[in-house]
Amino acid sequence: MSDLNIYHVDLGERSYDIHIQFESLASIGEAIRRLFTVPSRCLIVSNDVVAPLYLGTVRKSLETSGWHVETFVLPDGEKYKNTATWMQVMDSLMACKLSRNEPIIALGGGVVGDMTGFAASCYRRGIPFIQVPTTLLAQVDSSVGGKTAINHAHGKNMIGAFYQPRLVWIDPSVLKTLEIRELRAGVAELIKYGLIRDVQFFSYLEKNVQQLLALDSKVVSQVILTSCRHKAEVVMADETEQGMRALLNLGHTFGHAIESMTHYTRYLHGEAVALGTLMAARLSHMLGHSAENLEPRIKRIYEATGLPTVIPEFTVNEWLDAMGHDKKNVGSRIRYILLKEIGDSFIAEDITDENIRTLIASYL
Repeated sequence: MSDLNIYHVDLGERSYDIHIQFESLASIGEAIRRLFTVPSRCLIVSNDVVAPLYLGTVRKSLETSGWHVETFVLPDGEKYKNTATWMQVMDSLMACKLSRNEPIIALGGGVVGDMTGFAASCYRRGIPFIQVPTTLLAQVDSSVGGKTAINHAHGKNMIGAFYQPRLVWIDPSVLKTLEIRELRAGVAELIKYGLIRDVQFFSYLEKNVQQLLALDSKVVSQVILTSCRHKAEVVMADETEQGMRALLNLGHTFGHAIESMTHYTRYLHGEAVALGTLMAARLSHMLGHSAENLEPRIKRIYEATGLPTVIPEFTVNEWLDAMGHDKKNVGSRIRYILLKEIGDSFIAEDITDENIRTLIASYL
């Protein structure tokens, strides 16, 4: 196995480690065993894309370490991140009869992690859960920080809870089986960290994005560790998003609206966030907060990554309606994350509908 990186997320009694190491999936059983006094039962939740690739390895590792393993495989895709599929996860937990001290393990991308974590937070008022993210987006973002949720017809991630995992186990070697489009969507979340708080990291990505897409091990290890560190630092400072954690939502208000208006079928989450970030950059300049060259620079790195850069056309009223349901609203206001420059972001709560109408009109 290659070099090991461990980052500790210090949240008091809810603290946990992020374990990052190539070719480490087969070692997860012993690591989970060390978290519990005696290995007993556990449930692995995966999807029908990831399970044929990696479920056998994880299951064998757990069983070798003394665990009795049950599994539940759900269909792949954001459209299944709903109450019906989530209830099937709950049904599986009921059938397994896990105790309050027996873990549920999420093996998959953001959808699997979000649904499994939310199920863990609800079953018996909370059982341990472990994140084993298999997409770049999940490895650098959604697996860290304890946000768990499912979607509702009125908006993305509208039903959920803040519930921290006991362990995040990242094996970057699984990315070799990831579709290139999914890999690019994950890069969008990496770019986000550079935009909101680390100009040097943004510059590093500009120079190394092709090596990253080629899964150069040194570059992959560096960007995953850096991103997890940024995510963890923000979460440790603001676990339940009362303030600065909202900065992680750069591009998400517009991005979630795009996902909703296209019925979660046209864009991957990272793609929608990339488009939303371009809109946030243009809005930042329109309101006098940033220089004119900000949007073009961001667009260039997205184009180099292979991410979409053309904003889909919807009416202003469709945009406003879609964003009105975004969970990041505070009262009747919508919070936008805007940019002053690369690495310098802020929360804006004084954006008017007229500002948004002007922004949307600039794309028509």
